[in-house]
Parts: sequence; C-alpha cells; structure tokens
Amino acid sequence: MAETHRPMQDSQVVLEQGLMITEAEKKEVLNARAKALAREPDTQEKPQDFLKIVEFTLANEIYGIESPYVREVYLMKELTPLPCTPPFVLGITNVRGKIISVIDIKKFFDLPETGLGDRDRIIIVEAGEIELGILADALHGVRHIPVEDIQPSLPTLTGIREEYLRCVTNDRRVILDMNKLLTDTRIVVHEEVF
Repeated sequence: MAETHRPMQDSQVVLEQGLMITEAEKKEVLNARAKALAREPDTQEKPQDFLKIVEFTLANEIYGIESPYVREVYLMKELTPLPCTPPFVLGITNVRGKIISVIDIKKFFDLPETGLGDRDRIIIVEAGEIELGILADALHGVRHIPVEDIQPSLPTLTGIREEYLRCVTNDRRVILDMNKLLTDTRIVVHEEVF
C-alpha cells in the first residue's frame, strides 16, 4: 500500500515546487497584467463611424434626433396653451425659468393620432438660438447607429416628412433633419393679435 501512495506523494511535491515562484517572477507577472489592462482597446471603429441619436415614437413609427441637437428630455409639469397658433403648437412651458414652445410634430407631419403615451415628456431641441420642445408618444433612449447602416431615404415617406428626413436606418428608423426643421419658417409663428 505504501507503494501506491508514494507516486501520489511524489506528484504532490512536484506540484508544490512548480507553484512556488520567486518575488521577482510575481512582480514580472503582475507588471505584464497591468500593462495589458492599461492598454487602450484596439478598435477599428472611430467615434465618427456612429451616429448617436435619441429615439422616440410618433404614431407607431420610430424616429430619431441626432444627439447634438438634443439639450435634454424634460418632464413637463404644466403647459399653457397659446391662442391664434397653428394646431401643432401645443403651447409653452417653463423649464427652469426659461419659456419653451412645445410642438406636436405628429400634427405638423399630418400623422394619425394614437393613444396617449409619455404625454408629459418632451425632447428639448436646439439649433443656434432656436429652441423648442417636441412632444413624443414614447421615448426609447439613446442609440448608436453604425454609419454603414444608414440609407438616404425610404420610398414610403412622402410629403412633409420626406422634407425633414435626414436619413433612414436599415431597421427603418427615421432620423429627422433638425437643422432644417428648426429653421423652417412654417414652425415660427409670427401672427399678431389686436
């Protein structure tokens, strides 16, 4: 019986000796690990290879606004209607002491009305000095879309929506041209009431 235990004892001694490393070897292993972890990841894609958008729903279709145009998503507490404005202008709201116009681009795009969604959240967008809030049926969050997944247009989009289209993704998300929308004279109300 002692003969069967002897190879096991010999193996245990060999294992223990193999696991014993010097302090210099430990430092070398730890330094190599630290260098590997500190190295920046080797990625082929650059930040400009993606389009960062804020996604939301309008009339059961998913739309997106490029993130540089989005100042914030705001929980609207009160909305004051404005007389003598087009139907797409819902009114104004106070956002931390600043008065912001709120529009429903579903009405501007002549999209069908759907049930209530996140009717208390607005996407505050800006381009230069122009700033307004856009009402969305539902908000989905921020998404990074690879540039190669972007197409110029969809044949099903017609009329005013096509006018404000920047691009469409492979999965049919419509990215709006916010610069064009925010600078359009049809959005600005210049009517005076006496």
